[in-house]
Amino acid sequence: MNTTRILAGALVAIAAAGGGVLANHLLNGDPEVAHAAQPGSTQSAVEQLWTAPVTNVEGKPQSLSLLKGHPIVVNFWASWCGPCVEEMPALSQLQREYAKKGIQFVGLGVDSDKNVQAFLQKVKVAYPVYVTGFGGADLARAFGNTAGGLPFTVVIDAKGNIRSTKLGQIDPQALKQTLDAL
Repeated sequence: MNTTRILAGALVAIAAAGGGVLANHLLNGDPEVAHAAQPGSTQSAVEQLWTAPVTNVEGKPQSLSLLKGHPIVVNFWASWCGPCVEEMPALSQLQREYAKKGIQFVGLGVDSDKNVQAFLQKVKVAYPVYVTGFGGADLARAFGNTAGGLPFTVVIDAKGNIRSTKLGQIDPQALKQTLDAL
């Protein structure tokens, strides 16, 4: 009787593991194929950014396409993400410093309108913040954030080329070097 239960449990475990492998393959694709496709997909990531459904903090639809043709720093963040909140003062300072060079910082909240609005009532930032909802995680993945972590920062030059990406908190000095090279 115990042998039957053990065998049944083993079969269930094997089936579950196989299902997990299959689901991972279907959802994430073959890692080597995804890696090979990455150079071509970076441009499409920028195009996805211009057409991404975003709202302002009041919930009104906005278009990021107005930023097309300008160097931008896109910071994916969430109100519940401690490292995201910690780097916001540095990002605000850099926005003030680089605004005169025509570089625009943009925050994309991978969060709800309500959470972003409540957060921005308490914490002021020197750059526009839009809400992407949890679809912002898909957009960040298009830029190479396969881990799905936050914060995630992307620097795009005026020609629409991705100049750098950073998963985790920014290093202000490293970001300055990238921005100075634009």
